[in-house]
Amino acid sequence: MATPFKKVVKAKLKSKKELTPKEKEREKLKYEIAEELGLLDKVKKYGWSGLTAEETGRIGGIMTKLNKDAGRKWNE
Repeated sequence: MATPFKKVVKAKLKSKKELTPKEKEREKLKYEIAEELGLLDKVKKYGWSGLTAEETGRIGGIMTKLNKDAGRKWNE
């Protein structure tokens, strides 16, 4: 079984490795949604772990909806 896409991205970010265009697109989308929800300042100050479960769940839910509507599948 392959490693889930988000775990690969997280590991690359932590080790400061270059992201692929697909991975960069996912991260850009995540930051755009956080900004729309007014959470970007909190993310910049505390990191993604500084968000509550409700906040991260909201971001993930919106990402899932947008990806489904666009026909994107990250784990292929």
